[in-house]
Amino acid sequence: MKPQKQVYFIKGCQIILDEPLRNFANYLGDGKNVIITDENVLRFYGNLLSGYPIITIGSGEREKTLNTAKKIYQEFLKLGLDRSSFVIGVGGGIVCDITGFAASTFMRGIRFGFVPTTLLAQADASIGGKNGVNLNGFKNIVGTFTQPEFVFMDLEVLKTLPKRERINGMSEIVKYSLIGSFPMFDFIEKNWRDLLLLKRETVRKIIIDSIRIKSRIVEIDEKEGGERRKLNFGHTFGHAIEKLYRIPHGKSVSIGMVLASRISVARGMLSENDASRIETLLHNLGLPTRIPKYVSKLMEVVKNDKKRKGDSIHFVLLEEIGKSKITEISYKELEEYINDLC
Repeated sequence: MKPQKQVYFIKGCQIILDEPLRNFANYLGDGKNVIITDENVLRFYGNLLSGYPIITIGSGEREKTLNTAKKIYQEFLKLGLDRSSFVIGVGGGIVCDITGFAASTFMRGIRFGFVPTTLLAQADASIGGKNGVNLNGFKNIVGTFTQPEFVFMDLEVLKTLPKRERINGMSEIVKYSLIGSFPMFDFIEKNWRDLLLLKRETVRKIIIDSIRIKSRIVEIDEKEGGERRKLNFGHTFGHAIEKLYRIPHGKSVSIGMVLASRISVARGMLSENDASRIETLLHNLGLPTRIPKYVSKLMEVVKNDKKRKGDSIHFVLLEEIGKSKITEISYKELEEYINDLC
């Protein structure tokens, strides 16, 4: 039986799950509409996007820059966009991030929505209102908190993802279970093979669980003043690893979660057994768990993290699987933990 469309709301954003991609036009505004996408999405779904002006960007993290944003602004000007216009980002996390950033800063903000086409974007990147670009290799260091009007998800588009992109999206899914739901972790642990195969009902349940956890957190703390920091679990070291080693975001976050879990154990918070379960699940999903070398370089990058607070940083640790805690840790203490682990 075909799944019924489901709709969720988060801070005024409508999240539509399980409606065919061809129907996204039903949610557009009456003004001028423009699509931002990348070459890969255009190759697969260009026929469904015809009829609208399309701004195409390249793929990969190198595109997520102020320079790309400038090119988009110039296209907006050529197209004559105004405050009644609507911008739609159709693609993965990078397309969604840069679409949200460009739209929320052009003319001090015009309306926008997302049609995420990757697992990482559907489960995480398109939801919550964080939009940004990288600067000098530092992730999302320039950005805004602005909610899209809608996030439109068709799970069928995930079938076109190459294996590496499927795996890349798994880490954010595991992250949600670790910070907020043991039953979700238990389900993934028992059904990881079906998840890797993108079995529809398994993926659907996991995306719904991710939306619910993120929605609950964002409703409490939209602009990351407290509770929302939990969504950064594994990202402090993950972003540093991504910058230094050019490893994809999801794989970098996987290593970051292993580090954060091991620090949780060292602090007497998380059990050794839980840490081992986490690493085993990440490994089963094809994600890396090995801690990199060159710790001094890693700490140099971490010290430029936007979550820093003087000589310390807000760091997310685990008390158990499904229960997380935000802790202020000095850089000196953090470096000692990392040196011990490596």
